Amino acid sequence: MSAAAESKAAARGGASFGREAWRQVWASRVARACLAVLAVFLLAALWGEAANAWYAWRDVTPPWQAQNLGARYLAPCARHWLGTDGLGRDVGLRLMQGARIAFQVGVVSSLIAIPIGVLLGCLGGYFGGKTDDAVVWLSTTFASIPGLLFVLAIAMVVGKGLLGVFLAIGLTTWVGVCRLIRAEVLKQKNRGYVRAVRALGFSHGRILFRHILPNVIHVALVSFTLRFPAAIGTEVFLSFLGIGAQGQPSWGTMISSARLRLWQGMWWELAAVTAAIFAVVLAFNLLGDALRDALDPRLRTARE
Repeated sequence: MSAAAESKAAARGGASFGREAWRQVWASRVARACLAVLAVFLLAALWGEAANAWYAWRDVTPPWQAQNLGARYLAPCARHWLGTDGLGRDVGLRLMQGARIAFQVGVVSSLIAIPIGVLLGCLGGYFGGKTDDAVVWLSTTFASIPGLLFVLAIAMVVGKGLLGVFLAIGLTTWVGVCRLIRAEVLKQKNRGYVRAVRALGFSHGRILFRHILPNVIHVALVSFTLRFPAAIGTEVFLSFLGIGAQGQPSWGTMISSARLRLWQGMWWELAAVTAAIFAVVLAFNLLGDALRDALDPRLRTARE
């Protein structure tokens, strides 16, 4: 078989594997329910992003920030489905803005952490020797620093606000991804297909990123579904401490303000935020399990 034919066959195999993995995920009722939940929150986040940009462009106070002391602490009703807070602001609108901030933190911090972890894990696992020693030393050093203190230190150096949260979470959560990728690359680099492409004289970069990486990328995809809710939880905690989002209705600031009125019977704001966080985290975790079952080549081989 010619090189061109082998390339086409490999492409067809990769495409069929992707379609088969998607069919397996979609066949699961739990996975479909998780995708539906995440789609609802994603649409809310997109609406929140568009609305925030619109009101910022018009230089008008948005309705989720406008105070109405005559409508303070209204219970859920037809006009305000999730009630109002202590300043008369609609909890439902603020919850959607919180979804916007949560998805921003989850996506941006994951886009920082996962590429760092994948790159260092691939380099350490493939080249070994001093390169691997340097990667292991770096990951061990980061892992030995208390995570919360490291996040707080980065957030305080960069400054309060979302930029500090992005960098703090992204630069402190790549260690787990790096270790997983490194372990998978160590397994893959001695497989028969890697020895074959080495015998053909391919470069290290081509072997690593064209042949090994596609066989370990499922680890990064599953890690994304786990990093995302973890990043949201960290942002909620930082905002609760007053370090995260400033002047914006993040879920952490909503919890911080709602907890003070819980003992007076104003339960709806805290209940809405807690239910939203629970739904997003649970959906991502269950979806991660489904993706792992569908994308892991070892589980696929066992099923076949």
